[in-house]
Amino acid sequence: MLTLDHLTVIAPTLAEGVAHVRDCLDLDVPFGQRHGYMGTHNHLLQLGGGVYLEIVALDPDGAYPGRARWFGLDDQKQVRRDWDTGRRLRGWVARTDEIDNVLQGREPIFGRKVGLPVDAPVFDFVIPDDGSLPWGGAAPSIIDRRGKPRSMATIADLGARLRGFSLECPNADVVAALLRELGAARAPAVAGGAELRYRAQIETPAGLRELS
Repeated sequence: MLTLDHLTVIAPTLAEGVAHVRDCLDLDVPFGQRHGYMGTHNHLLQLGGGVYLEIVALDPDGAYPGRARWFGLDDQKQVRRDWDTGRRLRGWVARTDEIDNVLQGREPIFGRKVGLPVDAPVFDFVIPDDGSLPWGGAAPSIIDRRGKPRSMATIADLGARLRGFSLECPNADVVAALLRELGAARAPAVAGGAELRYRAQIETPAGLRELS
């Protein structure tokens, strides 16, 4: 019911996020868009196979959306703590065409379905009531584009290709079981670890690099 849509670098500021990806991949990721309905903005990079990388941060010029923002971005102290401890690739978004089936009995994990933009929804995104990452980021965020695939035409292709994706976390068995239950395709390989940490192996024009 799920497949990998994109990886998320959740940054205190876009400038820091772009600089981190540049350090890791030797690529300057271009600006993507502002999310007026969430008070956030991003930079975007294709990773091949319809998958992409999003660098997302709170938009200092954006308006408060009247509800909790996605990706835990309302809790800037936590975003900064994660960033300063090197946890910068903080999650992933999985797409589905069966969002109601995915959520049935699982709202305590993923949150509630929200149609976005609010005034004229074109996709559904699942957000916990407090805006936090599902299971602290161990579970993916969920998107349903209502039958319309994400266009790659507006996302820069700088030759980067995702070659591997993994997650270390303390509750690895539980996370892996959830992903199997949902039939998650291209999900991260899950292994035990003392703290939650994502790693992505990305082929670039400069060679194979790791983003974390």
